[in-house]
Amino acid sequence: MKNLWLMISIDIKESLRSKWFLLYSVVFGGIVALFFISGVTESRVQGFSGLSRLLLIFIEVSIVILPIFILVSTVRTIAGDRDSNVLEYLLSFPIALKDYFFGRFIGRFITVSLPIVGALLLALVWGVFRGADVPWGLFFYYVALVLSLNIQFLGISFFISSAVKTQELALGVAFFVWLALLAFIDILLIGMLSRSIGSAETIYSIALANPLQVFRIGAISVFDPQLAVIGPAAYFILDTFGQTFFSIYAICYPVILGLVFGVLGYMIFKRRDLV
Repeated sequence: MKNLWLMISIDIKESLRSKWFLLYSVVFGGIVALFFISGVTESRVQGFSGLSRLLLIFIEVSIVILPIFILVSTVRTIAGDRDSNVLEYLLSFPIALKDYFFGRFIGRFITVSLPIVGALLLALVWGVFRGADVPWGLFFYYVALVLSLNIQFLGISFFISSAVKTQELALGVAFFVWLALLAFIDILLIGMLSRSIGSAETIYSIALANPLQVFRIGAISVFDPQLAVIGPAAYFILDTFGQTFFSIYAICYPVILGLVFGVLGYMIFKRRDLV
């Protein structure tokens, strides 16, 4: 356990000194600041105003930015240590493979979560200062959604980093995964629906296997419990899950997926040539 905490500490210190962490923090902090400057919290659109409207827009922006930032900044962790011989140096000490791997995983989870949770807290403090109504339930639910998405993409990143041999290949695979989850799956499913290929229920089920789609619908369901904005798919989701259970599913599914990929990554890591 001591070595695990040592690896967590090393990863956090390394991340805090890196340029990607500074850029990551500036991006999310800048997004919230831009919302304040543009008056988003003071406008009303379709009944949403104040912090509720800011959180809704912020979470929609996070769907695009958060996954690629996590993948690009994390996917080179193990591959980079292997290429630079840092891994060989660290393992020359009495550190177990699981302490190294999961220490890196937990440390990176903390550092990728700090900027976005800090941005949400900044929004909360500003809202309280301006006297806006604070949607506490919505705030904590969105924090949980963001943390679950972090775990999911960290798991995928560490799986890729363990499976490939070079940093360049790891980046290429990570970028393809991001594109596939963000665009290709939705475009493919829309094409299947338009051509009536397969049943609608099967296509909806495939869509709900996409964690980004689950994240998006989970965020929308807070404001639109009937999910009217997503059309006929709402009937399938509400009949199959129900609004409350789907909200839980939107948090638990990415967490489970991320942990599964993380464990698979560790199994690959400990069985292959480490240096």
